[in-house]
Amino acid sequence: MALTAESHSVTLSDGFKIPLMGLGTYGDPRMTPKGTACESVKYAIDVGYRHIDGALVYFNEHEVGQAIREKIADGTVKREDIFYCGKLWNTFHPPELVRPALERTLKTLELDYVDLYIIELPLAFKPGDVFYPKDENGQYVYHDTDLCATWEALEACKDAGLTKSLGVSNFNKRQLELILNKPGLKHKPVTNQIECHPYFTQPKMMEFCKKNDIIIVGYSPLGTSRDPSWVNLESPPLLEDELLVSIANKYKKTSAQVALRFNVQRGVVVIPKSFSMKRIKENFEIFDFSLTDDEMKAIEGLNKNIRFVELLMWSDHPEYPFHDDF
Repeated sequence: MALTAESHSVTLSDGFKIPLMGLGTYGDPRMTPKGTACESVKYAIDVGYRHIDGALVYFNEHEVGQAIREKIADGTVKREDIFYCGKLWNTFHPPELVRPALERTLKTLELDYVDLYIIELPLAFKPGDVFYPKDENGQYVYHDTDLCATWEALEACKDAGLTKSLGVSNFNKRQLELILNKPGLKHKPVTNQIECHPYFTQPKMMEFCKKNDIIIVGYSPLGTSRDPSWVNLESPPLLEDELLVSIANKYKKTSAQVALRFNVQRGVVVIPKSFSMKRIKENFEIFDFSLTDDEMKAIEGLNKNIRFVELLMWSDHPEYPFHDDF
């Protein structure tokens, strides 16, 4: 399939389509000036992005919704041209809290439906409106996790038309199998959003998801920021990699564009986050070149099996996903 800036979607197992290139919208709410997300999303839609990845817990969903609505109002796009992914946060896992959480996202966006709604992490926290609940000793307060019960509540949201598709994020193979093998499963997860880039290529998870008709959405496809509070700094900066730089020079591209093209070319959706107009545009310019089979193999060979995003602060949670091989 020839991928173009205008047409680069793949079909999900439920028949809906997801664009392979999306814009991530996470920005540290303490550091990001008000209005940044709105301007970035509007600019991205002008550039050609049609897939926007957001979350209630990013604290900027109102800006993202405003941007989408303004671009619909000015005639740039119709609602059905836009693919929006929202996320169920850890404090809303009990079944009776799932629909209200999604309705809160819809109210914040001022949209009637999302295209994809995913369980952000397989980790349930103490329910309520404090997104990061801690006890008096500063320890996170967890909650019994029942992923199948949470999933059934999501299925009801799809049946009610609040979301077109359902997926998960940061699930390992065992957790995906819990859902896939659930008695009476009504709707399969169509995506698993996970860390995926040339230093962490996820070969085993890719094979498992392919077998089960699940599309991988790769977050941190360019590596991550170097924020030591949540990033593993053992892993060297991806974009300085010699191989990526040399391939980039050959095509007169950047190493970031090569890293994105690598994933898109193997059917992995990428959602690079940027609030820089220059990089938002650059990241999208990956449809005017393609990598050879040898280059794809060479980039696959960069895999170090090191995560940037380890989430070690929650590694004592019974459902922490990254103790398993995959």
